[in-house]
Amino acid sequence: MAATSSAYSVIGNPRQRIDGPLKVTGGAKYTSDFHFPGMLYAVPVGATIANGEIRSLNTAAAERMPGVRAIYHRKNLGKLFRVAPIESFGANMAHVSEARPPLEDDVIRYYGQYVAIAVADTWEQAKAAADAVEVTYRTEKPNVDPDLNPEKKSNADQKSETPPKVESERGDAERGFQTAPVQIDAIYQVPPETHNPIELHSTVALWDGPNVTVYESTQGVVNHRNVLAQMLGVHQENVRVISKFIGSGFGGKLFPWTHSVLTAAVSRNLGKPVHLVVSRRTMFECVGHRPQIWQRIRIGATPEGKLTSLRQDWVNHTSILDDYKENCGEATPFMYSVPNVRVTSSLARRNVGTPTSMRGPGAVPGLFATESAMDELAIRLKMDPVRLRLLNEPKIDEGENLPFSSRHIVECYTTGAERFGWADRNPEVGSMKRDGLTLGWGMVGGTWVADRYDAKVGLELRDDGTARIASATQDIGTGTYTVMALLASKYLGLPVDKIDVVLGDTGLPPGPLSGGSRATASLVPAVSAAAGKLIEALLSVARKIPKSKFADQKSSDLAFTNGRVHKKNEAPATGVPFAELLKQGNLHAVSGVGSSAGTSDSRKDLACVTEREVSGVGSSQGTSDGTEKPKFSSHSYCAHFVEVTWQPEIARLRVSRVVTVIDAGRIINPLAGRNQIQGAVVMGIGMCLFEATAYDPQNGAPYNASLADYLVATNPDVPKLEVHFLDYPDFHLNELGARGIGEIGLAGAAAAIANAVYHATGVRVRKLPIKIEDLLGA
Repeated sequence: MAATSSAYSVIGNPRQRIDGPLKVTGGAKYTSDFHFPGMLYAVPVGATIANGEIRSLNTAAAERMPGVRAIYHRKNLGKLFRVAPIESFGANMAHVSEARPPLEDDVIRYYGQYVAIAVADTWEQAKAAADAVEVTYRTEKPNVDPDLNPEKKSNADQKSETPPKVESERGDAERGFQTAPVQIDAIYQVPPETHNPIELHSTVALWDGPNVTVYESTQGVVNHRNVLAQMLGVHQENVRVISKFIGSGFGGKLFPWTHSVLTAAVSRNLGKPVHLVVSRRTMFECVGHRPQIWQRIRIGATPEGKLTSLRQDWVNHTSILDDYKENCGEATPFMYSVPNVRVTSSLARRNVGTPTSMRGPGAVPGLFATESAMDELAIRLKMDPVRLRLLNEPKIDEGENLPFSSRHIVECYTTGAERFGWADRNPEVGSMKRDGLTLGWGMVGGTWVADRYDAKVGLELRDDGTARIASATQDIGTGTYTVMALLASKYLGLPVDKIDVVLGDTGLPPGPLSGGSRATASLVPAVSAAAGKLIEALLSVARKIPKSKFADQKSSDLAFTNGRVHKKNEAPATGVPFAELLKQGNLHAVSGVGSSAGTSDSRKDLACVTEREVSGVGSSQGTSDGTEKPKFSSHSYCAHFVEVTWQPEIARLRVSRVVTVIDAGRIINPLAGRNQIQGAVVMGIGMCLFEATAYDPQNGAPYNASLADYLVATNPDVPKLEVHFLDYPDFHLNELGARGIGEIGLAGAAAAIANAVYHATGVRVRKLPIKIEDLLGA
């Protein structure tokens, strides 16, 4: 029973972030901002080899240094446990990216792997002590071979490759390809990309008897608590995780990394608060990355442009112990109508840290390959690439044989083409000029899955006329504080400035991860349910207050509109403000808790889940855990239209214009939503033109491990970014028709730029990032 509201139509209207003033004034406290009396500082010691074993570890000199409290290593840290994974994405979820607890053995499997940790009174003293720890190793040559081609006979270690696994299949893709009159057969490669949020990973841990409070930069406080409880060997109720503000994560902070449990263990041993901040260099070693990916795409088509076959075979690198799969085939089975499809995956083990989700895991690198190949097909057919996509638009999800809950990618194509001026495109390479520059125009379609996680939300009305909404989810910089305030405003009929939003604390009702573009869609039904229970409780209170004008009325005869309780047959203005009612009843507050279940396929194609945990989950045959197969295929869609300028005289390439159209259901806050899409497109520019982590073949170290050497897109690289939202609510997910938008803006962006580069230069670059060296022969 939600409130009726005419005064506060807040959904779909641009709204500045309610946490903005705290951030611009320095009032927002991030993890590393927390300090407590007697706090100590910890600095890990990382391995300087990527393959081998510790022979000896000498801490004597480090332990004698001023201010040093302890040097912990495998023999004196104490027992840390492995995590028994729980697949559910609810309150009991327990997922960790690196299965091996820190310091569990003496084997070194990647450069930077923690071998010890120094603790001292100041950070400077801890850093000096960490540098003074002497470690000797038995060293073997690391395998960081960037060539993942499974057909390459000279691969040094074939045992590092897993056999191909069929992810999706229908028809006879091989025969469909071999008999196709038009064929595209090409290999596309994406390098390792490293998350580089401004806020470094950090942990502050302090114990109070058997209880530990951990301040953490995490995209999932509830999962983080569950993992720490298992690894520390304590009960969940003894662990509290707090993450009030996060300086972005991009997927790298979805799941706990080894520094977090190390900090908590050290704090327990010393009985003092301990503070640890991962260094920028360590961000390239120990806290995940998008893996290196090799993809072979084979497309068969008729001369008229109808697809007859689509094959995608990919290999991504993973670490020695963990089976991380980047699900590059997530979109392939349903993106286009094609009778014959076969998608396979394989893993290549390397001496690198475990990869993890990076914005748009799986679908984004997958779409770089498939959308580049579709552009190559359009060129081969001498067909407009927009027309080719429209010609192959599916009526249903042919991979799952399900209807789409909502799919308006055709409108994305047509709206984008109109706003970009695509009709003026001359398809001839290098034919378009402006101000002495050669123009290149490219376009793509993109998609991202739309699902829900389990979620619980608490709502409260208080006697001072304010409301409180709370959930143990978190705002990773995407605007969840504001979304929650807007939802409470809608369902309670109160102005936003009367609503307090409390997030990022496991002491609150358990909320969803901030990952996979699922948080908002998950929270909407939970807030609605909480509002219904809250209003029901308020109306019950109103009729039980002896002096209330509603005494002895039936709850069914009462309503709650714009903060007032009133009789249904009377105008809301005749009602009584809820604060006045609470005071009459000598009540401080009335509350309600609402929950909503995740969709039955909420784990489907979430690339951040390791292979060992989802065997059989997300295939076209349905789930393996007995959940009901979904009735609809639910996704968001986009189209990117990109212009680049090419100046061959000085080999200068720039992205000069981008128009993006998004079909993501109802947008709750268009101001923050547009910011999300623009940020994603900027990441697409970085992915296509700049970003690549490189490993030294001699010692396995990432040798461009700094923001001076790892290139990202900055202001001079970013042109005007035009974003348009279509308004097609998807009521399959929730009653507001809202879907998540974190990933969809990145889907296909790199391919759109690469396609534009070909149009300008005639050079088809299939290995990212595009380099000037690739274009010098243009």
